[in-house]
Amino acid sequence: MARKVRKKRKIKVKNVMLMMFFIMVILLGVAFLTDVKINNIVIKGNSLYSDWEIIEKAGLSDYPSSLKTLSKTIESRLEEDDYIKSVDVKRPSLTKVVIELEENLPLFYYLPAEKTILADKTEVTEDFPVPTVINYVPDKIYTKFLSAISKVNYDIVKRISEIKYDPNEVDDGRFFLTMNDGNQVYLTLNDFNKIDNYLDIIKEFDNKKGILYLDSGEYFEVKV
Repeated sequence: MARKVRKKRKIKVKNVMLMMFFIMVILLGVAFLTDVKINNIVIKGNSLYSDWEIIEKAGLSDYPSSLKTLSKTIESRLEEDDYIKSVDVKRPSLTKVVIELEENLPLFYYLPAEKTILADKTEVTEDFPVPTVINYVPDKIYTKFLSAISKVNYDIVKRISEIKYDPNEVDDGRFFLTMNDGNQVYLTLNDFNKIDNYLDIIKEFDNKKGILYLDSGEYFEVKV
């Protein structure tokens, strides 16, 4: 009976060396990329917090590894804050992070409840430079008022000192605003967005003080 002879395979040293080289390159590449840190952070849409405060809240103050820091992780950290409504994190490059915020802005201090009201209706105890609603507003009107003032330019909101719910026989959604500059404004819920034009309107009256009627007729009554 003939004996079968098994042929021994020769291991090509060159192929093994080449494979080891590629593995080494991959490992070194992974190690290098893991060590690359975030070093360029851009913050957009913030007014309540400084850039550095946002960076700290996002967990980026020590400029962590770029690959180990996920965009979703950054977003979830920031969205835990009551004053941040939504976050969108973009990564235009390995070392750069762009954080775009939509803040949950404080709109007014509601004196009857002794609370600051945020855009999403959350009530907080912290103080902010926002107008004070000095009297009770009925629930149905309050909901519409909150929606209306949340759409007003925030720079204008901060120029309002006090807001009084002041209905009359014609309109139960009428408000009386006292501005920080000493002027006063009548507004209704249906035309609340007219207050966005406040600065342009006042310029027409050479900085005189008075009452601006935006609820009817849109005229300015100069104080004597």
